[in-house]
Amino acid sequence: MTDTAPTPRASSTKRLEPLRHVDAGVLNIAYYEASPADGPAVMLMHGFPYDIHSYVDVAPLLAAQGCRVIVPYLRGYGPTVFRDKATPRSGEQAAVGADMMALMDALGIKRAVFAGYDWGGRAASVGAALWPERCIGLVCTNGYMIQDIAHAMVPARPDHEAALWYQYYFQLERGRAGLAANRRGIAKLLWSQWSPSWAFDEACFERSAIAFDNSGYVDVVIHSYRHRFGLADGDPQYAEVQRRLAALPVIAVPTISLDGADDGVTPARDGGASAAKYTARRAHRVIPGAGHNLPQEAPEAFAAAVMELVKG
Repeated sequence: MTDTAPTPRASSTKRLEPLRHVDAGVLNIAYYEASPADGPAVMLMHGFPYDIHSYVDVAPLLAAQGCRVIVPYLRGYGPTVFRDKATPRSGEQAAVGADMMALMDALGIKRAVFAGYDWGGRAASVGAALWPERCIGLVCTNGYMIQDIAHAMVPARPDHEAALWYQYYFQLERGRAGLAANRRGIAKLLWSQWSPSWAFDEACFERSAIAFDNSGYVDVVIHSYRHRFGLADGDPQYAEVQRRLAALPVIAVPTISLDGADDGVTPARDGGASAAKYTARRAHRVIPGAGHNLPQEAPEAFAAAVMELVKG
């Protein structure tokens, strides 16, 4: 919970611009940066199927409090592109975590708060677990985000399984074809199902949906959801990172985990089930009126969590 007073929200047409570009690992990453350049750094990582505009209100809140805010497009999204056509279009957890670290290296950022939700929360969690010396603290949603691929075939409760229909759809070639043909339609349906109390408008949706036109989007998304079930091989260059993640490492940095009370894909919990995976101080909060895209739906709460870690 947070008692931070709500601030006016950006219009649905407000864009995080201008974008910058940098070669980082296998990618040329497009990112938005809000200064000051000498402030404590914050990496804000978006999820699927969204884009950097999940942070359209969070970024200025943090910048106004002196943070250097970095908001990158993930691999397969927006203007971020692979530098080599031969690079596998992997969406595995090891890859998105390594991408974040490569971006920090490219920008000369030694330490930062890692913050994200969905895929971005996983990237932030991977970074916090494997490179804790680079992480001031972690803000993530939905508990411990590192995938337990070895046990991915253990079924969940039927009502929880139903919410994951898109993951099972993407295992089929029909699902690949469906995503290629209906990128916007699938994303809009998921936005509605995952955030039932969020009244986004068409302009808000289209601002993010442009990012799905990236030529690598379908391949990266399909690989991500097949790899997490152990049904697709990973990119060999991330094999050692994935080996370390398979051990489900603890996260040894200060952490604030957030759940949206109205999350339609990952039900809000009390945080107890994953408490043992955090060995530093940790707080868990359920944010009322927010769904899965928590930073865009409840930017004050998300920004307040980040600032709590920045201030130590």
